[in-house]
Amino acid sequence: MNVILKYAFLIFVIISNVISAKDDSMTDFIKRFVINEGKPTSLIYNNLCWSKHVQIKLAKEMSNSFIRFSTSIKLNKYQDHHSLFLIDLDCPNAEEILFNATAKNLFQFPYRWLVLSHSSSIEEYKVESLLKCPLLSDSDLVFAEKSQNGYKLVELHKSSPNYSIQYTPRGYYDRTLVDIRVHRELFRRRRDIMGHALTMSNVIQDSNSTQYHLSKEDRLELQYDAFTKICWINIKLAFQMLNATPRYIFSHRWGYRRNGQWSGMVDDLLSGRADVGTNLLMTVDRLDVITYTEGLSPYRVRFIFRQPPLSYVANIFSLPFSSGVWIAIVVCAIVSTVALYLASKWEIAIGKSPTHLDGFQDSLFLTMSAVSQQGCIMEPKKISGRIIMLFVFVSLMALYTAYSANIVVLLQAPSNSIRTLSQLARSKVTIAANDVDYNHIVFKLFKDPVRVSIQKKLEPENGKAQFYDMNEGVERIRQGLFAFHSIVEPVYRRIEKTFLETEKCDLTEVDFLNSLDPFTPIKKHSPYTELLRVVIKQIRESGILSAVYKRLQVPKPRCTEKVSAFSSVGLLDLRAVMFLMLIGAAVSIGVMFIEIIFHKLNKRQIATGNMKLNIIKCIYIRE
Repeated sequence: MNVILKYAFLIFVIISNVISAKDDSMTDFIKRFVINEGKPTSLIYNNLCWSKHVQIKLAKEMSNSFIRFSTSIKLNKYQDHHSLFLIDLDCPNAEEILFNATAKNLFQFPYRWLVLSHSSSIEEYKVESLLKCPLLSDSDLVFAEKSQNGYKLVELHKSSPNYSIQYTPRGYYDRTLVDIRVHRELFRRRRDIMGHALTMSNVIQDSNSTQYHLSKEDRLELQYDAFTKICWINIKLAFQMLNATPRYIFSHRWGYRRNGQWSGMVDDLLSGRADVGTNLLMTVDRLDVITYTEGLSPYRVRFIFRQPPLSYVANIFSLPFSSGVWIAIVVCAIVSTVALYLASKWEIAIGKSPTHLDGFQDSLFLTMSAVSQQGCIMEPKKISGRIIMLFVFVSLMALYTAYSANIVVLLQAPSNSIRTLSQLARSKVTIAANDVDYNHIVFKLFKDPVRVSIQKKLEPENGKAQFYDMNEGVERIRQGLFAFHSIVEPVYRRIEKTFLETEKCDLTEVDFLNSLDPFTPIKKHSPYTELLRVVIKQIRESGILSAVYKRLQVPKPRCTEKVSAFSSVGLLDLRAVMFLMLIGAAVSIGVMFIEIIFHKLNKRQIATGNMKLNIIKCIYIRE
């Protein structure tokens, strides 16, 4: 009996050691697998059917290796890329775990999975459940199957939901982990999606002929939808780099939400008709339904206008001289007046004539006549007074020449008065926009006073809305005092064809939206998001994006000739002179009435005096 007990105990010890060795091998494999990942990892193993001591041993191994672990699935959106899920297909609840993970999109990037199988006779339905999971191109799932001496590691993924599963050997574990991956980066291993068709939704708003020229990439009619053509060329190249079949559809709207429904390109992405779209501005409501990745082309929407003439914003007749020169002219005029007055006093003492200067007012009047390049009937007769007048006229002639030359330049010089949105809103420049869908919407999205005032100018309550097509809008820019809101590149292409060289020098841009460049929209939860992000970055880094942009777009026109062209002087340029004339006329009329009043009062006073004198005479005669 004792012999039997000894043998039973020995067998129990051997079995326990075998089981313990098996458990040690499994926990060591999991630890080495996590360490081999080479990235921050939080191991999540929930509802494992392992014994308590095995789970404790695994937790101890993770803790000793400074690896975070958890037995509950509490996802943190800021640490999703740390999550590594561990399941055992031998457990009875494995199928339920796979089902819940599929419902929560946990097989997508950035989540990682390690699926264990310790039994060679695992139920077939469990394997089928695993293979039915959406293990697409961005899935990072490793299937570890128990072998004789350890584990064989295989990556599972599908290039498309309709494609068969692909098995990619990853390595093996035999007390040490051997990683046979050529590239550790997931997306370098998944770049070949085996001809799966990817569709791009292209927004066309300028001309339907874009549908014909876009696919041919013939660089014809670049004035129409050039931005869309640039995006298509780059996306098509990205598709080819992924070994995808490029397809395209067209939409006439970018995509806005009305009554809970999306329109245009956003609806194409939301409904699955397209995988990627033309570059799109990022808004909060769009982030709920689409994902953004690297941009393909700059997209600048601005107010474009010519700076108003200098005479429109300032009194050009005060600008030729600095304030110091004006003060010097006034001081010299006063000194000349005093000198002429002293000379006239000496001349009158010698002898007086009807044209002699008589008093300070005559000297001042003569000086003002000289300043305004006019003559005067009164003048000095002696050599001293005439020398004074000679130098006054010669000095003022030089000043008049410089003043006239500056006025000619200033009449044709543009101002630099409008640089900000608030300055544009306060100016009398006509506010208008290109007649496309986004301009009918974006102006109503802002509530700040400056943008609201611009929106009211664009769409007045009792007037006609200022929306124009591209050709008419650019022509009005050329005529001046007109700000046109549009994508800048098509406007500049039209300007290059229609503007004179001298008309390009005062072009100015003002940003209304104050937004970033647009980004490439992708269908929400698309398995190709990271693949497209990587290849688009490679296209940008290689210089292809810049080369395509320069081939199809035009920069802001350069001002090659700054010499002003001839232009007639209008009433607006002479506004200050007209005001001066009106002020002078009003003052003269006022003085005339004052003189008339004084004359009548004086006449009445004289008549009263004569009457008193006659009364006195009569009294005297009677006496």
